[in-house]
Formats: sequence, C-alpha cells, structure tokens
Amino acid sequence: MKKLTDIAIKNTKPTSSIQKISDGDGLVLLVYPNGSKYWVYRYRYLGKEKTLSLGVYPEVGLAAAREKLAASRKIVADGNDPSEARKATKRQKLLSSENTFEAIAREWHKSRLNIWSENYAGKVMTSMEQDVFPKIGNRPIADISAAELLSMLRIVENRGAIETAHRVKQNCGQVFLYAIATSRAERNPAADLKLALATPKREHYSYLKAEELPEFLDKVENYQGHQTKLALKLLLLTFVRTTELRGAEWSEIDFEKAEWRIPAERMKMKENHIVPLSQQALTILKELKIMNGKWRYVFPNERKPIQHISENTILYLRHADGGSTSSVNRSW
Repeated sequence: MKKLTDIAIKNTKPTSSIQKISDGDGLVLLVYPNGSKYWVYRYRYLGKEKTLSLGVYPEVGLAAAREKLAASRKIVADGNDPSEARKATKRQKLLSSENTFEAIAREWHKSRLNIWSENYAGKVMTSMEQDVFPKIGNRPIADISAAELLSMLRIVENRGAIETAHRVKQNCGQVFLYAIATSRAERNPAADLKLALATPKREHYSYLKAEELPEFLDKVENYQGHQTKLALKLLLLTFVRTTELRGAEWSEIDFEKAEWRIPAERMKMKENHIVPLSQQALTILKELKIMNGKWRYVFPNERKPIQHISENTILYLRHADGGSTSSVNRSW
C-alpha cells in the first residue's frame, strides 16, 4: 500500500462523495465534498470495528497524525479501547477543573455558614481570597502536595504574620478534610506541616490585679461620659464581648425574667446566648431605658442614634486615665 505524502494530501480535490484515503495501519484521511479533511483511526476492539477521530488537517499534519496513530495502536495492543481511554481522560480533566482548591474551599465555607457568625465567615473568606486562592486556588485539590502548601504558607509567614499563617494552615486543613469526606481527595497535606511553621510568640493577656480593682472602679465611677460609664459597668456585670454589648437591642432585654437573650446571628458560633441579669445590671438597664428607650439600641451612637456606639467609645474609657484601666486592655 502506497503511503500518503504531504504533497498528495494538499493536491487531493474534493468530489461529490466522501473520499477515504488510507495511509496504512488503520490511519485514514477522510476528504469531504466541502473540502474538509479529517484523520481517523479504524480499528477492531472485542471483535467490533470502531473509529477514532485523530484531528483535522492541516491543523494535524501527516507526521502528527502518524504519532497519534502509534499511541492509539499501543492502547489497542495493551488490550484497551483508545476511544474509552480518551473519554476517561476527558472526564478526569473535567473533574479536575471542577475540583479545584478554590471551588471546594468555597463549598466548604458555604457549609459552615449556619454555625459561623457573619463576621467570622467574612474573615475566613477574606483570608482565603488574599493568601490562598492566588497561589493554589486553581489547582486540582487532589494534586496539591505538602511542599506546595508550605510554599504558599511561607509567603504569609515571611511577612511576619506567623499567627495568620497558622490560621491559614488550619483552614486549609479543614478544606482538605472536607474534600476527603466528599470523595474528591485522599489525603490532607496540611497534616504533614505540623512542625513546619515558626511558633508564634505567646503573650499572656494583661489582667487586673485584686489590689488595682478599687482604683480602677473609682476611675470608672468618676468618668464624665455617663452612657459610656454605664456600658463599661454592664460589661463587668455580664462578661459579654464588647461587640455583643455595643449591639445590644431593647428587644433582647427581658426585665421580668431578668434575662438578656442575644440572638444566634450576633454570636461567634451562631448559637443563642442567654445572659442572666443581676439586680445591679437591671438597675443600669432601667436607667439606660429612661435615657435611650426610644431607640433600637441600648447604647445608641450620639451623632447617629439609629446606629450603636463604636468600639472606640469603650476603648477610649479603658485607656483614658493611662493607669489601671490600661492593664485590662487585653483581657476584654
């Protein structure tokens, strides 16, 4: 059988019917009436005659077509169907494109929204978008190695954000565990990096010593900002976070039951939180009710009462005297 040549292919003119020009070993050039030319491989698998497309001429030249033919013939010689092998490769590529780290991380993040506060969920995603996705976001999650993950974490660590690097590693580890649970990864490379990052410097939180308490309370009592003073007193009596105190609404206060019910959406872990109110706390709230009862918030902003006071309002009181108030800076 005479082999094809590039000149012979170029000189082949279309006819009214499809021409089938063989190059041998099952490689055939199909020439259509409109002039289009296609390479196909004709082979037999499990007793059936089958056809596999090898590309369009001239995008796939004669030499390239013969290389594709050789690869396909080897698959047949190994007892497999090249058509099915191609479909499997295509499925794997599609699967990899859908199962990138970013795609699965966003899916994991969405699955946690029912137990995270809006603020915390936002911080996690911002960290992912800033530190993680630009480096490994488009990588198939099953292909990411411990070394690749560490390289990304080193960038965070090298800018001095050691604690952030540890949080990023922890969140990435959760994403990998989620991928394993949903059958899209087999291992968690973050687990291999337990000792790889620098240890963050631990700082003991400042605290108020017993002998400093009278002076501290005296300074609070003598502070001129009445609403802010009441806010700090209520904080001491309820042990809530400042963000929960500042956002307190009158609808959350039950004077008859002596309870403050903080709704789940304002809590870090999105669970309802009931704060028992002592008589001292109730006395403060009753005074605030007279002052601010017409507003939504227990502590309305002085300039924009439809909003609550800012974090700086309470922070200012804690630092105002420069004395014992500053020693509780890290304890709240």
